[in-house]
Amino acid sequence: MIDLRSRHSLFWILQTSGWALYLGFILLTYWARGNLTADVFRESASAITASFLVTLFLRLLYRKIKIQDHSVLTLSARVFVLTLLGGNVIIWISTLLEHLTFKMQSHGVDLTFKNYLAVFVSWTIPLIGWSALYFGIKFWQEWMIQKDKADKADALAQTAQLQLLRYRMNPHFLFNTLNSIRALISEDKTSAKSMITELSEYLRYSLVSKNYEDAPLKDEMESLHHYFVIQKMRYENKLDVSFDVDSEAEEYPIASFLLHPLAENAIKYGMSTSPLPLKIRIKAAVHQGILQVDVINSGTWVEPSDHIEEPIIGMGLDNVRRRLAEAYPGKHHFEISKKEDSVHVRLIIGKDIRR
Repeated sequence: MIDLRSRHSLFWILQTSGWALYLGFILLTYWARGNLTADVFRESASAITASFLVTLFLRLLYRKIKIQDHSVLTLSARVFVLTLLGGNVIIWISTLLEHLTFKMQSHGVDLTFKNYLAVFVSWTIPLIGWSALYFGIKFWQEWMIQKDKADKADALAQTAQLQLLRYRMNPHFLFNTLNSIRALISEDKTSAKSMITELSEYLRYSLVSKNYEDAPLKDEMESLHHYFVIQKMRYENKLDVSFDVDSEAEEYPIASFLLHPLAENAIKYGMSTSPLPLKIRIKAAVHQGILQVDVINSGTWVEPSDHIEEPIIGMGLDNVRRRLAEAYPGKHHFEISKKEDSVHVRLIIGKDIRR
């Protein structure tokens, strides 16, 4: 973001160094021609000083011009008129400076039209160049500011979209868990306390991770572990879950809360289609910098038409697809393999992935 202070600093750096370099170029040109004298130095230094002062005044006028309120033609015409006036002012200021600053005896000002026009053109052209450079930098700065605002707006919109998708959790899970805890309180207080602990850890991750777009895969897996512990307390011996995560994969950054819809779907639809116990296998490995996560559950694939009571079936998978598109555009692969006795979901994230 280009702030006001940096813009002022940039102006003074360019203003001072630019006119100093131009003076050096003029003197070097005269020296190369063998015409560098004290009078030439005096006239050139006075004209550069006058140009420096005039451009400061022009800057005050230019800053009052609202670029967005003028067409390019109108803006160019105004700048051209101001530079013509500035060229005349430079001649008179430089002449005054020659006699006041250098205390040189006046030789009289040559006001013949031909000489005056030659001097006027020689100092108006750099003034036009300075004005063009000024507005060029101003246009660039304004463009950068607008681009920065647009980028921030896009980032905020994307963050909001990711937050919305990430928090689209299955509300039945929380409802059922609380009901299970209520039932366990009178039957098994130890199990009830354990379930409350697992639920608190699960919710803690969902709250803490909201401040981060990515999280190490081990944190995501730990949260899934809390989720499955709760589910095993509910379903007891009807659920069998195992994890197989490579050590290298544990530190791989992944969009937080990305895998939870896959776990929810595996339980929700596996319980209704699989012989019990429902078996769920979660694997993760990294090969040549590419992360591969597999969620496999026993049972069969459920088509949307088979679940009339739940028209939003597949919402969890749509959630995953949309988050992948937002977080890893062109760098992910998501596939579902439907077999007779199992459903295999594979997620691949990496630089060399081609969709």
